[in-house]
Amino acid sequence: MDLLNTYLIYLIPVFGLVGILVMAVKSAWVTKQETGDASMSELAGYIADGAMAFLRAEWKILSYFVIVAGILLAWSGTTVETSSPVIAVSFIIGAFLSAFAGYLGMRIATKSNVRTTQAAKTSLSQALKVSFTGGTVMGLGVAGLAIIGLGSLFIVFYTMYVTSVGGNVNGEHMEKALEVLAGFSLGAESIALFARVGGGIYTKAADVGADLVGKVEAGIPEDDVRNPATIADNVGDNVGDVAGMGADLFGSYVATMLATMVLGREIVSADKFGGIAPVLLPMVIAGLGLIFSIVGAAMVKVKQETDSVQNALNMGNWASIVLTAIATYFVVMWMLPEGNLYLTRDLDATGAVKAGSLVFTKNGVFGSIVVGLVVGTLMSIITEYYTAMGKRPVLSIIKQSSTGHATNIIGGLAIGMESTVLPIIVLAAGIYGSYFFAGLYGVAIAAAGMMATTAMQLAIDAFGPIADNAGGIAEMSRLPEEVRHRTDNLDAVGNTTAATGKGFAIASAALTSLALFAAFVGVAGIDHIDIYKANVLAGLFVGGMIPFIFSALCISAVGRAAMSMVEEVRRQFREIPGIMEYKARPEYEKCVEISTKASIREMVAPGLIALITPILIGFIFGPEVLGGLLAGVTVSGVLMGIFQSNAGGAWDNAKKSFEKGVEINGEIYYKKSDPHKASVTGDTVGDPFKDTSGPSMNILIKLMSIVSLVIAPHLNSADATNKMMQKQEKVQSMNVHTVQVDKKL
Repeated sequence: MDLLNTYLIYLIPVFGLVGILVMAVKSAWVTKQETGDASMSELAGYIADGAMAFLRAEWKILSYFVIVAGILLAWSGTTVETSSPVIAVSFIIGAFLSAFAGYLGMRIATKSNVRTTQAAKTSLSQALKVSFTGGTVMGLGVAGLAIIGLGSLFIVFYTMYVTSVGGNVNGEHMEKALEVLAGFSLGAESIALFARVGGGIYTKAADVGADLVGKVEAGIPEDDVRNPATIADNVGDNVGDVAGMGADLFGSYVATMLATMVLGREIVSADKFGGIAPVLLPMVIAGLGLIFSIVGAAMVKVKQETDSVQNALNMGNWASIVLTAIATYFVVMWMLPEGNLYLTRDLDATGAVKAGSLVFTKNGVFGSIVVGLVVGTLMSIITEYYTAMGKRPVLSIIKQSSTGHATNIIGGLAIGMESTVLPIIVLAAGIYGSYFFAGLYGVAIAAAGMMATTAMQLAIDAFGPIADNAGGIAEMSRLPEEVRHRTDNLDAVGNTTAATGKGFAIASAALTSLALFAAFVGVAGIDHIDIYKANVLAGLFVGGMIPFIFSALCISAVGRAAMSMVEEVRRQFREIPGIMEYKARPEYEKCVEISTKASIREMVAPGLIALITPILIGFIFGPEVLGGLLAGVTVSGVLMGIFQSNAGGAWDNAKKSFEKGVEINGEIYYKKSDPHKASVTGDTVGDPFKDTSGPSMNILIKLMSIVSLVIAPHLNSADATNKMMQKQEKVQSMNVHTVQVDKKL
């Protein structure tokens, strides 16, 4: 046990390596599966080529950003003692691994889609096995890379800045190590935002074009081979819902661990690990969650055609959560010391705990972790209720589709707004409960507990786009109805899992942002944020506005790109004779090019808002006003994220319900009916909500918090200088006043 105490820090990257090894085995298994006939392979090739073309174009632009940002970070690291130019290296590694995580997911998804289609020719069980294994490869790859990257860099920086100089683990030496490590999270979240926004614009521009012209105007299925936008649409599923999502959750995973580590530095802990147990704990929990995600993934299977795919996924998810919770209890009891724990900021000049300060125990820390797991589970359940087929919210949208397009839109907007109530209550209770158990560290460790099974959550998430692509290939290849029935079964469940994944992500973002907020306050050297001050209140309002302008830019970008796509699809139907008779091949590459160029061009403005706003506000108005900005953007962003993701998910499944037939006022309606056309319009409106703007909210609020944390030492230094100058001016003024009084006397 003493040996384990000594080398636990080196065990953390090993957890990640285990995940990568299992990922490699599962990836090899997927690759060995049959790809079907020549037509299926050709279509899958178009999709893979289009996805790679987008990633190459995106990476070219982002490489310029990474180089410029790295140079600025290296320079900034020389201006304060608690940072270092090495933060630029940390930033570049984070950016690279975030992009690589998205690439891994996209590669396996473009291999799994056609193999899932081929598997669906035999059974639902085999189709689920192939598609979910593909999703598992992505989940393990993302979590494995995150743990290896963060764990290895922490070992390096802890050795460089703390142990090699005999530094204090609660002092400036550890603060410097974690400040440099924050560059890793900044790089990851920066790439995640651009990847999510760019991928979201790509996929929804193609999807809207395919829907409006293909389904509504031409009356052909969305994934019909005659639809010129269908390849771009299927490419979009990969670059947006897979590559973008992989980078997204990679960034979330890292940011959650980092926030907990930064707050853990402030805990005075007489443990057997040299006082860094609170810092190591979130990484150890993440490693355990990765291992138990592998166990949970192995339990996802169905035997009969009538078995519930959703129940199979839930079984694996629940298993990973319960096993992680049990293991975490023993880890917390082992790692943290007996007695009270407290933050260094709660100590007075004599080293005694200030009256009224919050003290907690390791039992409280475990209680906070349980709160995080419960919050994550409840968020998934609530989101599933608001977006799943057959539930009251989706049924209400279906019913309102019978009276036209406008009432469908009204119904979807109302459901989206209503769906914010329960999640916010759950979040509020989670914040209060986790704080009650272990203070601000409790809030952070609750988020870490929630994100522990990210590998499993992402496997469930990534399974959806793979199934969607598999259905598209089945439709384009004109395979038998029974094949499409199986892929549609997987796809319908995938829509719900995608929505629950986004609800899970926004919940974790709320807790993580609060933890980052608390870390920022400590590093920036401010005691509190007073909203009675006019400038702080102004910052609060500006922060509340940011998610709205961010959403406006994203949705407008989708609208502009979709207009170009619609015009191109109409042109091809008009100018290329024989498309509708299967005698001529549409120019798929034209639509792929439109989506690629539009997404690369349009992703820049929203990304710059998130990066530049905190810097401008912080350096112009100071850390307290920046704190007000962060509070505003967090509250507003969480609400916007939940509203848009749930409204879009509900609209989507309302549309899909017509494929099996729905009963409205005693009459059965199917595809191509007037209510179905109204539901297509609603789904078209919901597409940028659920796949572009909504899921970007969680990255937006975390990225702004991380940027603030990175610049906090500079603000602290500038704020201290300003206070010193104000103090000197006040002393000089008093001296002048004293001289004047002396002269009068």
